[in-house]
This record gives sequence, structure tokens and C-alpha cells, in this order.
Amino acid sequence: MATDHVPTRCARYEKASELMGKRWTGLILRILLAGPQRFSGLCEAIGSISERVLSERLKELEAEGVVSRHVDAGPPIRVAYQLTEKGQALWKVVDELEKWADRWVDMKPVPSARKRRSA
Repeated sequence: MATDHVPTRCARYEKASELMGKRWTGLILRILLAGPQRFSGLCEAIGSISERVLSERLKELEAEGVVSRHVDAGPPIRVAYQLTEKGQALWKVVDELEKWADRWVDMKPVPSARKRRSA
């Protein structure tokens, strides 16, 4: 298919794509769409993310104004994260990605460590 029109580079799209394309970001947003979560709740919901990486992603999202951090002085001190209005505006993006994944992503079973060793 030949085309005479080549899209020009869009700096805003590029920045948004870089933010959303980082590992775990989409999953963090999907979880926070359900409501505020404590750090430990996010760790548990994601499962395989390190605390360091989760902390980095949350700081990046907070710096972009997508997530807000709320501290309850306690005792005990509790920290919760929730989407800002800007973050909640991403629900269509997250929802459409989930619909696309349901239709097109093939989930092949991962062989267990035991099966790989015996092969």
C-alpha cells in the first residue's frame, strides 16, 4: 500500500507513549482504576514486581500528575495511591488495551521448571 503521507513526529505522543510503554505502568493504572491502593496492595496485586521498580513507577506517575500519594499519619503511618483526574482520563486507553488483549494475545502455557529439567 503506497502512501504519500508520512506522519510527522509528535512530541506529545512520543512522551505519552514512553510513559505508558514502561513495564508495569499499564498494570498499575488498571489496578488503580478500581480505586485507591496501598503500596503493599499494589505489590500483592501485581505479584512479580520488585518493590524498587514499583516505587520508581509510582514516582514517575506522580511526577506526571497521573497518580497522587496520600499519607495518613496514623499511627500506623499508611500511604495510599490513587489516580488523579488526569490518570482517570486514561480509562479508555486501558479498557481498549484490555479488549485488544482479550481478542489477540495468545497465552501459551509456561513450562514448569520441573518439566524443563527433565526434557
